[in-house]
Amino acid sequence: MSFHSMWTELLPVGRSSASGGYRRHAWTGADTDCRAWFREQAESRGLTYELDRNANQWAWLGDPAAGDAVVTGSHLDSVPDGGAFDGPLGVVSAFAALDELRARGARFTKPLAIVNFGDEEGARFGLACVGSRLTAGALTTEQAHRLTDGDGVTLPRAMEAAGHDPDAIGPDPERLARIGSFVELHVEQGRALDLSGDAIGIASAIWPHGRWRFDFRGEANHAGTTRLADRRDPMLSYAETVLAARREAELAGAVATFGKIAVEPNGVNAIPSLVRGWLDSRAADQPALDAVVGGVEKAARACADAHGVDLDVVRESFTPVVEFDHALRDELARILGTAHEGLTVPVLGTGAGHDAGILSASIPTAMLFVRNPTGVSHSPAESATEDDCTAGVTALADVLEGLACT
Repeated sequence: MSFHSMWTELLPVGRSSASGGYRRHAWTGADTDCRAWFREQAESRGLTYELDRNANQWAWLGDPAAGDAVVTGSHLDSVPDGGAFDGPLGVVSAFAALDELRARGARFTKPLAIVNFGDEEGARFGLACVGSRLTAGALTTEQAHRLTDGDGVTLPRAMEAAGHDPDAIGPDPERLARIGSFVELHVEQGRALDLSGDAIGIASAIWPHGRWRFDFRGEANHAGTTRLADRRDPMLSYAETVLAARREAELAGAVATFGKIAVEPNGVNAIPSLVRGWLDSRAADQPALDAVVGGVEKAARACADAHGVDLDVVRESFTPVVEFDHALRDELARILGTAHEGLTVPVLGTGAGHDAGILSASIPTAMLFVRNPTGVSHSPAESATEDDCTAGVTALADVLEGLACT
């Protein structure tokens, strides 16, 4: 099956007719349909299909127990109303790259696996990369069991409803010990390749990043009868904090975003009692990130004090800077340069988190990026041309051949 036919088959799954974006959230019907698609692709190619203890999906060519396996893949879930490429491009390209290698008559000397990591985006339970974090031991079973979605459904309940045993989840060091290297192909979430004119790039590092929850607690009251001087309105403090985040990010050469908010009682004619906002911040290094988050919290507390509002700040997740394995990164550059007559592939940093970043603490990992001409991601406007996608498949096939067929 060609890249185009696989892509076309997967494209409608979980797509919203209203927004044009995708709602492939963990342990929902759309997620189940994506998982069924993955299994069908694996079995149609004669690969050994496996669901691990953390519900990550694996398709194996060769004996997994042999060790030193080369693994590629990504994820199939999405952010709310996200784009088509973030995650699925890496999975579809992995199957297409295997097909290309078979067409070349490549002879594998190492096991090869394609993986779909579960709940990478964290759209439902608020924590990114759940499947890979559990596998790598970066998230404990107890922590995972405490995760809850916006409707109060816990992760264990959601997993059980989808037919998976939540009591089985946890670290999987034996599986990681089988893997010699992991290469994740992903659409670029920015415009660096578009600006440089390159179809393909190699990742150097993932910026340190995290999510912080700001809880502003004031006093609910009538919007029409309460004097401005008598109000303890948490929305004012929140609004000023959003502006502070932009200022601090600009000063540090970083990024900071309040992209999610919850308001109580959430009435048009009511002064809120609670405004809860989530800050996402990322920077090229740890001191810059600390400066941004520290500056935002300082400004938020000053705003809260000025309006008689209480403030709690909770760090919900954090990932330190991830330097991808230098030897593997250099090997990818060598393979691609050899396969394409001295091609120089740009090496890029990224502010986006990935399963490859989580796994990098346990095994050598690397990433390939495919050009995104819009530079937009986590949105229906995310895109990649078919020619660039084809170039990505060829690059991934070259890399897998160099790593697994030598």
